[in-house]
Amino acid sequence: MDTAVPSYPSPEVAEAEGSRAPAQELHVRRAGRRRQILAMIAGCYLIDAVILFIYAQAGTVPPTIAPAYAAIGILTVALWTALSESGFNDRFRDHYLVVPQSIISMMMTVAFCYIAPKVSIVFLCTLYLVVGFSSLRATPRQTAICWTFLALGLAALFLLTDKPLGMPTGNGLERLATLLVFLLTLAGCMFLGIFSSALRETLYQRGQKLKEAYRRIEELAELDELTGALNRRSIMHVLDKEMARCRQIGKPCSIVLLDLDLFKRINDTHGHPTGDEVLRTFAITMFANIRSSDHFGRYGGEEFLLVLPGAPADPALRLAERLRQIIADLDWSAFSAGLQVTFSAGVATLRGDETADSLLARADHALYAAKANGRNRITGT
Repeated sequence: MDTAVPSYPSPEVAEAEGSRAPAQELHVRRAGRRRQILAMIAGCYLIDAVILFIYAQAGTVPPTIAPAYAAIGILTVALWTALSESGFNDRFRDHYLVVPQSIISMMMTVAFCYIAPKVSIVFLCTLYLVVGFSSLRATPRQTAICWTFLALGLAALFLLTDKPLGMPTGNGLERLATLLVFLLTLAGCMFLGIFSSALRETLYQRGQKLKEAYRRIEELAELDELTGALNRRSIMHVLDKEMARCRQIGKPCSIVLLDLDLFKRINDTHGHPTGDEVLRTFAITMFANIRSSDHFGRYGGEEFLLVLPGAPADPALRLAERLRQIIADLDWSAFSAGLQVTFSAGVATLRGDETADSLLARADHALYAAKANGRNRITGT
């Protein structure tokens, strides 16, 4: 049976709670959701009132019960609406005010069980759905508070009064009304199940998107923004890891320290935007011509580091020379007339228990020798 629901979250509640939108925009969205929920609650009170009216036509309860229940329910909704529209709810972390709405709905429903005990089945079913809807939004502590109040109210009704709590089936109208009670209660249960399933699916999808966002953040934290190559911190971490792994499995490990020749002149002559395009194109070309097991990172400025796990000295030198030739042969004039791009490189292969700093120092020394000998060349050590 549909019921006067205290509050429950829309599928977008997680987004609203974590939103970084301006406060005014967030409050408007929250107020809109509360408005929808309160409209549903008002509709539920009216549906229950219709069932009570059928019981009244059957002579089960006085004709004043249905309008009284509807009036109190609508006035309660009007109160919550006024508080919501005034911004009162937004002062609290739980802007749905689960506990006060639930307690008031429960106490009102228990009171009508006492006032109209012959049709208490209507209100007891309503209580069941009030609890069900409230639990979708309530924290464990809030749930315990609501359950305590409900338990006290029902204990007073069952133990401190002798009211005959009934389920009318004496005539056709009573049986019709009772049938509607059960059908609508079952519909409410099914809605709860569907809503819970949809909410879980929404939360799962949000969780997947959040994981993907975290993965992307971690990826961006490892990459150089301009070239897409590993940044210095990441390439140094990779170098340490590959050195340790190659030592462990008894494989060689070589590195190539590259520096674009006269890059400052490229920036000064052709402009910094062209210089950025050179760096990007250089990195893309390198990625396209190295193994999937190799690692390429921006060591600093126009200097790059290529880590070649498993590569002995001679193959590393041949690879560096092939890459040098590929870069020199590219038609760089597409970026700017007369543009030529080359690089110099120093190649070093890991020795024994050599440290990363020592390996890089040897590669840097070889790079310096390549520059001193005219640039656009590879030197090994």
